[in-house]
Amino acid sequence: MSKTTASDPAPTAAEDRELGDAGSQLSTAPTEDAPNLPSLGVIGWARWFWRQLTSMRVALLLLLLLSLGAIPGSLIPQTGTDETKVADFRKAHPTLGDVYDKLGLFHVYSSVWFSAVYILLFISLIGCIVPRTWQFVGQLRGRPPRAPRRLNRLPAHTTWRTTAEPEQVHGAALALLQKRRFRAHLAGDAVAAEKGYLRELGNLVFHIALIVLLVAFAWGQLYKSEGNKLVVEGDGFSNTLTQYDDFKSGSLFTSDDLVPFSFNLKKFTGTYERTGPNKGTPRTYQAALDYSTGPYGKDEKTTVKVNHPLEIGDAKVYLVSHGYAPVITVRDAKGKVVYDDAVPLLPLDANVTSSGAVKVLDGYRDPEGKKEQLGFNAFFVPTFGGAASGTMLSQFPALDSPVLALSAYHGDLGADSGIPQSVYQMDKTNMKEFKDSKGKLFKKLLRPGETMKLPNGAGSVTFGKDVKEWAGFQVVQEPGGGWALAGALAAIGGLAASLFIQRRRVWVRAVRGADGVTVVEMAGLGRSESAKVPEELGDLAGILYDETYDETPAAPGPDDPADSPDTDQEPGTATPVPAEGAEK
Repeated sequence: MSKTTASDPAPTAAEDRELGDAGSQLSTAPTEDAPNLPSLGVIGWARWFWRQLTSMRVALLLLLLLSLGAIPGSLIPQTGTDETKVADFRKAHPTLGDVYDKLGLFHVYSSVWFSAVYILLFISLIGCIVPRTWQFVGQLRGRPPRAPRRLNRLPAHTTWRTTAEPEQVHGAALALLQKRRFRAHLAGDAVAAEKGYLRELGNLVFHIALIVLLVAFAWGQLYKSEGNKLVVEGDGFSNTLTQYDDFKSGSLFTSDDLVPFSFNLKKFTGTYERTGPNKGTPRTYQAALDYSTGPYGKDEKTTVKVNHPLEIGDAKVYLVSHGYAPVITVRDAKGKVVYDDAVPLLPLDANVTSSGAVKVLDGYRDPEGKKEQLGFNAFFVPTFGGAASGTMLSQFPALDSPVLALSAYHGDLGADSGIPQSVYQMDKTNMKEFKDSKGKLFKKLLRPGETMKLPNGAGSVTFGKDVKEWAGFQVVQEPGGGWALAGALAAIGGLAASLFIQRRRVWVRAVRGADGVTVVEMAGLGRSESAKVPEELGDLAGILYDETYDETPAAPGPDDPADSPDTDQEPGTATPVPAEGAEK
């Protein structure tokens, strides 16, 4: 044990600089010196602007602006996602819609202001990371700095006396610190060691991961595609633009970017909870597919379920919806079949009450031989509650008691007008109603296998015994998804390293005193104030004291009183003091 100094003389300017050197480069963060504003000249202003753009404050501000800019992109309908909702919003709020148009709030992620913030943040991060990376590489190639002249001025320090030789203490300290994974070397009369480089590495990884996320986001937005397709059992789909029911993509996407594949829907299987509070909830919800990749690919079988898509290259095929497609057969007055197909109907509720339209565009002639078109409004319930229920709503989503309601029209469906029409709705502008014996709209409820005869011998409509099912698929291509995931995981790992790893330095000085006894000083310094630095220093000092004590017992100093607990300090206990004050 040794006596601590009661008072120290005031530090000199040279010692202050020495302590500053000891604590320097514990971080790769750029220094916050006052900017040297240029007096005149374009180059000077450009340097000042670059210095501000690549500062941490501006990077955080741009990141905040980017986050705030994403809020209207989430709350306001976007043209790239749902143009129908955008049109409805403009119709309901004409004045506000004009303001949103001028501000680009209907297409936030492709607007000029969002792109400007995005690009500036990208440049700021690169301008911040590159110099910090080179600085960190320089630190890795260098060695920990020499020990300050007065180690007792550092925030955590301890000292003791021993008769061991200084070289023995230095050797033991070097071996101990290297065993604890410190980078250590002998510099002059002290061992200098440093640990915790992963903190700065984590910081750099975090910032690089942000760049990866930005690039992945931009890549995904520019080259993404998303399309929906309804496929009836027995039918197929080929991944071309003309096959989609609706399709949207990024601004740089082309049809050549579509992954070549095709599939056939063999069977859709859906089972539902029969009893209890979850009655009607799907239990099995899957589609059996035969698919092939490329024009000459081999057919393979797979099953697509909810949240378990079929992955082919960069494309993912999701199962997103389901419904029924009754098989309808229409005959003309002479009994000739003019229409025979499964008609997909759109669900209206959780029990798959469905509606749609049957359109006979070609081949039909009325009893007088005149060409005409037929149209039927269709309403389908997979489980009919019966006339006693008083409602035409399905009681259960499974095909327990299917009933099809049809109302008949004839005339011109307007399909040749050049105006796009929905296949699930009928334009009745130029259509006339078939009338029943009471002069009302002719309509009828049909069960599987039943036939409805049109008035005046105009033909018949048969509801087939087999009711097919259809499945709705969404095909998504997001080329930057994997990079975005990797960037997010790397950002989390880097942030955790920068938060939980403490970068610190330790110095051990052993010199022979005037009385021939070796005085050992040990001090530690961390990047930030932390209780871990004194604790670790105390642990290291205790081990080093025991190792040197085993070789040569520690010798008491000539001035050490036998009973002076106030001035003695046990090795293995570090004394934390303010960096700017002397030990008391």
